[in-house]
Amino acid sequence: MPHIPFRRSSHDNKELPCRDPETTQAYLVGGGIGSLAAAVHLIQDAKVPAKNVHILEALPVLGGSMDGAGDAREGYMIRGGRMLNYSYLCTYELLERIPSLMDKDKTVMDDIKDFNAKKENQTHSKARLITTGEKIAEVVDTTKLGLSGVQRLELIKLTLESEKSLGKRRIDECFQEEFFTTKFWYMWATMFAFQRWHSAVEFRRYVHRFMHEFPRLNTLAGVDRTPYNQYDSIIRPVTKYLQDQGVDFRYNTKVVDVDFIEGIPATVDELHMISNGTPMTAQLDPQDIVIITLGSMTSNSSVGTNDSAPPAVVDEDLQDGCWDLWSKLVAKGDDGLFGNPSNFCTRIQESKWESFTITLNDPELIRRIEGFSHNEPGTGALMTFKDSNWLMSIVVPHQPHFVDQPLGVYVIWGYGLFPDREGNFVKKPMAECSGQEILLELLGHFHFPKGTLLEHAITKPCMMPYITSQFLTRDVGDRPQVVPEGSTNIALLGQFVEIPDDTVFTVEYSVRGAEMAVYELMGLDKKPKPVYKGDHHFGVLAEAMMKMLI
Repeated sequence: MPHIPFRRSSHDNKELPCRDPETTQAYLVGGGIGSLAAAVHLIQDAKVPAKNVHILEALPVLGGSMDGAGDAREGYMIRGGRMLNYSYLCTYELLERIPSLMDKDKTVMDDIKDFNAKKENQTHSKARLITTGEKIAEVVDTTKLGLSGVQRLELIKLTLESEKSLGKRRIDECFQEEFFTTKFWYMWATMFAFQRWHSAVEFRRYVHRFMHEFPRLNTLAGVDRTPYNQYDSIIRPVTKYLQDQGVDFRYNTKVVDVDFIEGIPATVDELHMISNGTPMTAQLDPQDIVIITLGSMTSNSSVGTNDSAPPAVVDEDLQDGCWDLWSKLVAKGDDGLFGNPSNFCTRIQESKWESFTITLNDPELIRRIEGFSHNEPGTGALMTFKDSNWLMSIVVPHQPHFVDQPLGVYVIWGYGLFPDREGNFVKKPMAECSGQEILLELLGHFHFPKGTLLEHAITKPCMMPYITSQFLTRDVGDRPQVVPEGSTNIALLGQFVEIPDDTVFTVEYSVRGAEMAVYELMGLDKKPKPVYKGDHHFGVLAEAMMKMLI
């Protein structure tokens, strides 16, 4: 068997393989942003011919959790929204490499910068929290975070603890009960989708990672938007670029198993897949690589209609192929080499929440929300109903939100963190509500008369059982390394790998992991840009402390 020579990295004296890019075949399992980013870096940085890059996607569409689908007639749907922030150094660098679909002389990053530079598109929420009274809804004054002296000390203490000392502790084991009724918690929890039972380690990472956002937590002025939904604005142009380069896309191709060379549990020998119903095997040569996206936040999503609730997800053994493949890797690898998927995919009650997308063919609801919030569409960010039993939040994005969205059609997105609780106005759990009933609950919190609003709206609910599974309490080793120890040709991507200092549930995490995987497997003597650490800057610390103290 041919031997891959190694050399020493000038960065950390680590051994790097010397692969010939011309003869390397790269198999990328999964078609989400991680694999797409890896393909870009393989072509541009590692100089692997595009025809040698194979993206294997089980679905007929790319994008993974960065989705956007539907039409004006049947209703649009987005499962989740993602924050973009100037601190996403790897993501923004990637988008600077991709040609715009809107202007051939620009990049995707140019599109985003131009869009956010316009005053009418800049985020500055004037109604971040809303309280629901008996007869009227009112905007909560969020200029102060509402933290007491004790709560400030608890928050500071958490940031000073090590991840090792926090271990598997939950957030609510680090704070007194009153902390979870503060304006800070309502805004922080709904901005990032934290639950009080989630990992204190992950919460600590977020506080450090986004400390620069403390001064504008109530306005979300630090959030960058894309011109359209993130599928249209990011996934489509990246896919088009890769298609133009000649990347081999295999849709409806599910990788069902991975074989390792006997006695070498970190060197892949074969990939077994089912492509359009036909079993296939890819035999890997020593110079070939495989990069696998582990798990999925949006697997087993169930979608309802305007008239029906999403089908219930009750069996925790029904994970889709990405979880099954991860479990098979664990079974074949050395103990602890590939992490512990069962920690993340068997705790649905701790990781689920429900989103919904409203499609309107009449502007009345948009105008009412604009009049209440004093924010034009696209400038208001999340609006959270703090008294909602579901802890419901909505956002009215810039319109149109879809490339094909007709004039006179509008889109609103929202979600509820507690879908098993009974609504305040619709007396049933959110999980059992149709789209129309979810809209009724929303109208109730605003105290808007329903009038003819229901006749002009299609609301699509979506239950996601694993959407915050990456936030669950965990042991060291539950998340594997991007390049497992001893690996010669396999790397792992996604929200369930371990990248020190960075935060899961972000696009940045997937893109950074892709860079790490490509650079190491292809023997490139370079590293991704360091994680942005605003908490290391005196000015950021001072401004965050000032915001906490007022």
